Amino acid sequence: MAGFPIQIATRIKTLPPYLFAAIDKMKQAAIAKGVDIINLGIGDPDLPTPASIIDSLAKAAQDAKHHQYPSYEGMLCFRKAVADWYKRRFNVTLDPANEVLTLIGSKEGIGHIHLAFVDPGDVVLVPSPGYPVYPVGTSFSGGVSHIMPLTKANGFLPDLEAIPKGVAQKAKLMWLNSPNNPTSVIMSKDYFKRVVEFAQEHQVIVCHDAAYSEIYYDGKRPASFLEVEGAKDVGIEFHSLSKTYNMTGWRLGFAVGNKDVLAGLGKVKSNLDSGVFEAVQKAGVTALGLPDSVTDGIRKIYQERRDTLVPGLKQLGLEVDAPLAAFYIWVRVPKGYTSTSFTAHLLEKTGIVTTPGNGFGAPGEGYIRMTVCTSKERLVEAVERIKRAGF
Repeated sequence: MAGFPIQIATRIKTLPPYLFAAIDKMKQAAIAKGVDIINLGIGDPDLPTPASIIDSLAKAAQDAKHHQYPSYEGMLCFRKAVADWYKRRFNVTLDPANEVLTLIGSKEGIGHIHLAFVDPGDVVLVPSPGYPVYPVGTSFSGGVSHIMPLTKANGFLPDLEAIPKGVAQKAKLMWLNSPNNPTSVIMSKDYFKRVVEFAQEHQVIVCHDAAYSEIYYDGKRPASFLEVEGAKDVGIEFHSLSKTYNMTGWRLGFAVGNKDVLAGLGKVKSNLDSGVFEAVQKAGVTALGLPDSVTDGIRKIYQERRDTLVPGLKQLGLEVDAPLAAFYIWVRVPKGYTSTSFTAHLLEKTGIVTTPGNGFGAPGEGYIRMTVCTSKERLVEAVERIKRAGF
């Protein structure tokens, strides 16, 4: 019996292929050919989750009381651990009861918040190049992305003055990301103050993605958006345990800040998910209570890798700045190449997987992104392979 044609929704038809899924497909095809791949394409920490966090999960998982549905907003003990960590790290005071919301990884919250505040036709201010979920979440809600180009000329920061007044007046959300993916640029407190003024003037909810705040170099710690006076009145900050504690697969994150914005996101979540496994949240409590020596050790490894790869790329004649934070290297492609063609060249000729800058948005054309989520030895080998292959 013949079936009928299956038609997917228009919102899916209009989506570009998810960038990292496409990269993984390219990588698997090369592996199938027997290529020894050096994967510098995806920001997935290769370091293990600290043992005390794993032990905490194992212990909590043995307790039957954690096997039932968790609360939608997250366990109070986890939300209190988040608030305590914010106080220690940023000197920001949060009420665990209504200014902290547990997420199934920050990606989930970033995608869902549009459904709470963006109606069809509403404008969302989106940095580009940037994390693909910002415009995708906008599209799923029927909103319209207004691109804020991040260019070298403006220090890879959104130019607030370049946003047309009419667009700003229609905007419901503004996305920020510091330290930035893919450029690794850090926003200053002075810049955040300007954002607060902009948001107050135009009544725009600010959503700051701070997933990389704990991956920084040379002892220069990035600021939280919420450190700035008035920030909590206009927005929230998304965070995750994924990068800080090497817990990408654990899917545990949180949003903090304006209680009304969090309530809206929570309303969406209560209708679409059933919360985070409590044993994982208990492990999160352990993670957030770890001494700085643990994260200092992680940062030291990434800094050694950064200080290996960046000079090596410069010696090859590539234009690249040493990042101050995150584990991304934003590399200008050589003359004669596009982002996509240079990515393909490196994969085909050297077995190195990178990410084309235009995959993060049109303003990323002319760049590729590399990560330092592999060993120092493999980074040295990557530089040698590029040197032998040329470009």
